[in-house]
Amino acid sequence: MIVTVICALATLKVSVNYDMKDYLPDDAQSTIAMNIMEQEFEGSVPTNRVMIHDVTIQEALDFKEELAAIDGVSDVTWLDDAVDLKSPLEMADEETVETYYKENKALFSFSIREGDEVAITDEIYKLIGEDHAMAGESLNTATQQKMAGTESMYAGALLVPIIILILVLSTNSWIEPLFFLTAIGVSVLINMGSNIFLGEVSFVTQSVAPILQLAVSLDYAIFLLHSFADYRKKVADPHEAMELAMKKSFSAITASASTTFFGFIALSFMNFEIGSDLGINLVKGILLSFISVMVFLPALTLLFYKWIDKTQHKPLLPSFKNKGNAVLKLRIPSLILVLLVIVPAFLAQSQTNFIYGIGDQPETTRAGSDFQEIKDQFGESTPIVLLVPKGDVTKEDELVQELENIEHVSSVLAYVNTVGAAIPPEYLDQSITEPFYSENYSRMILQTNTKNEGEEAFQLIEKVHSTADQYYDKVYSVGESVTLYDIKKTVQKDNQLVNLLTIVTVAFVLFVTFKSLSIPLILLLTIQTAVWINLSVPYFTDSSLVYVGYLLISIIQLAATVDYAILLTDAYKEYRKEMTALQAIKKTIDEKMFAIGISASILSSVGFILWITSSNPIVTSIGLLLGRGALLAFIMVVLFLPACMLVFDKLITKTTWKANFYKEED
Repeated sequence: MIVTVICALATLKVSVNYDMKDYLPDDAQSTIAMNIMEQEFEGSVPTNRVMIHDVTIQEALDFKEELAAIDGVSDVTWLDDAVDLKSPLEMADEETVETYYKENKALFSFSIREGDEVAITDEIYKLIGEDHAMAGESLNTATQQKMAGTESMYAGALLVPIIILILVLSTNSWIEPLFFLTAIGVSVLINMGSNIFLGEVSFVTQSVAPILQLAVSLDYAIFLLHSFADYRKKVADPHEAMELAMKKSFSAITASASTTFFGFIALSFMNFEIGSDLGINLVKGILLSFISVMVFLPALTLLFYKWIDKTQHKPLLPSFKNKGNAVLKLRIPSLILVLLVIVPAFLAQSQTNFIYGIGDQPETTRAGSDFQEIKDQFGESTPIVLLVPKGDVTKEDELVQELENIEHVSSVLAYVNTVGAAIPPEYLDQSITEPFYSENYSRMILQTNTKNEGEEAFQLIEKVHSTADQYYDKVYSVGESVTLYDIKKTVQKDNQLVNLLTIVTVAFVLFVTFKSLSIPLILLLTIQTAVWINLSVPYFTDSSLVYVGYLLISIIQLAATVDYAILLTDAYKEYRKEMTALQAIKKTIDEKMFAIGISASILSSVGFILWITSSNPIVTSIGLLLGRGALLAFIMVVLFLPACMLVFDKLITKTTWKANFYKEED
């Protein structure tokens, strides 16, 4: 309890990182480019926009000065940076002008200092009031920061009563669910507080890890206290009953924790470090939950077991006995159905339209409605900063002309077309040249009219690079779309490695647990099919899926729900030593269907509550997939797995060490 209190206070000091580009590997092109730009130039990429209504050219210039005067706002770019305002606007390129000024509306691009997004965007809102609009990467970050704390509290306020209700319905004591939640709650707090030693955690970890840890490890506490209740009926001394319960449930809890533990370890091998950050936290959380259940919960229970005795109640749900017969009647249809959908589901889940960032803000929010207003007036706009070696002005001029002719590039800001290729930079004041030149690099800012991600945006990045590569051996690019392009390349590489690691490690744990070659394959097929069906739904419903959520859930669902299959198979294997396959599977379903249903309902509730309460597209994606995935895993374990056990009974007998299965007399 002392450690818990200390860690609860420490959670207040753990910083949360909302910037996805910080989680790219060090060797990613955009990471290298960002480091170069920070060393060589003072400014950064202007990834934010403000639109002001009903202004003249002079009023817009005055506003530009006011915006630039806000502490933390830099690189404010407008029409005067692209064309000479001393000449009539009619003489300037119309497309360039309308990128910044259209129908008396002015659009400004600017940067916001990292780490202070909330305070700075609040200052900008004060400046522009309710009548004008702001959008951009930094605003999205600020919005997520503001919402994260309240959303976590809202999720917890919804989740805890639901879990208590599920546990009250599944136990015979009013107070026992509080013991479960206390044991796991303590480990969750210790896990969150111990993150202070990691320095910071990602926004995904902060939102998902505590709730996910609670959901997947609550079973450990249930196993122990159910075993304790059984031994209380056989042994008078509560201490002796707890000792026996700990011995009996240790192997089941260890097997359950091991599959989840090793599944989550695979996440820590992701190059995209949001995955490894979440993986480390979940691995730590599972270990702490295991220790809490085996050390803290027995002590807590022995102190207050009389409360459990005094708050006993009759079962609140009907018995699940004799449900095995009804379930087994569906074994042939379930086998046929799964065989029909498994290949289409596998193919569809890899063909989904993916999003690699956090997506657009909902239009119900000010950030979302402002973004839509700017988009309607000026279209999409995503800046790309190109860094090329400094020194050859003629080459730069040729490159800029080529870049300006690329489709979807609306304007290019560079020294050669803003100041003039004919004027040597060394003859000018440094304040004029420093936005464009550093000691080693020349900087060009491209305004593009694509979304920040998608096939069109990513093809444009490749086109810009291939064009620049014709002139220079090494070029670098920076920008939101460039970051998302690198995230796409990184997470797609992660996908195969992490999924393979998850399957191999879980298969190894299953092999050690059941000492069988065939059982791990059957169990993995059951859960993996549920994963494929779950991940194929966005394809068939023609909706986009956040790739990070897709990648994480393909691991989390397998690691968290394979326990259902273990619980059913372990019981079946024991009963099969005493009776026929059909009798054993009927008895197993009768006895274990309720326990699996409780576990699945808790995990599913966690997922759907994350989906309902979060405004972060990555978190909502994980929540929806987790909620749906837990239900699909339950259906597969209860309907498809028993059918497989009957079909492959002879194979299981031959490929399981010391199976000792019951044989009928001839």
